[in-house]
Amino acid sequence: MSSQYERELRQVLAGVDKGVESVIRSCSPVEKEKMRLVTQRPFLVVRAAGSGMEGTGDLLALRGDLCFPIEVKSTRAQKLYLSGRTKLQYDAMVHEGERCQLMPLYAHRRKGVRGDSWRIFRVETKNLTGRLRHLSHSIPAFPLNRNGSEYLNWDDGMPLNEFIALVCSSAGSESTALHDLEVRAMRDAIFPSQLPSTRVEELQPSQKISQTPLDVFAELRRRRS
Repeated sequence: MSSQYERELRQVLAGVDKGVESVIRSCSPVEKEKMRLVTQRPFLVVRAAGSGMEGTGDLLALRGDLCFPIEVKSTRAQKLYLSGRTKLQYDAMVHEGERCQLMPLYAHRRKGVRGDSWRIFRVETKNLTGRLRHLSHSIPAFPLNRNGSEYLNWDDGMPLNEFIALVCSSAGSESTALHDLEVRAMRDAIFPSQLPSTRVEELQPSQKISQTPLDVFAELRRRRS
């Protein structure tokens, strides 16, 4: 049965029209519009390696700017507690995520639910960089029970249509690019030889950025002249 839902998710992330339309039949108009964005910026989705490769998940979604190992779970209940093999799977995803600086995801498919029945969670890792680090602030991690252990609670996850809007909309990509351009322009104008990085979070605490807004486009025109 789980392979059925793997195929379902694989077709959506790959931007297959038939697969997307099948999943969104009972979704709201807004959810449908967001989900269809994946047809414009699809992923290459492959099944992960089998035995002997713990931590790779069930699917691997790749695109020029992103790569996600994805573990697929399906339940009728709202919650899924990790124990035994499922806990070992989670720990292996953490290990591989940190070893390769990736952000593994869990996709929780709840059976018998109308609308968007998928929820996305990220596996908590500590060494993300670049766009993955930026995305990690928007995608919820696993909730913790009172003993401090991770578990899946469908209600706490990010709906699949919102995840797709986050990673497939041109607005999100342009926003990230503009942010990097602004930081780079500020660095060149204020600290021309002190900062090797373009990331705001890597600026030294002792350094202060001018409060005067910098006209990025004027700066670009100046450089071209």
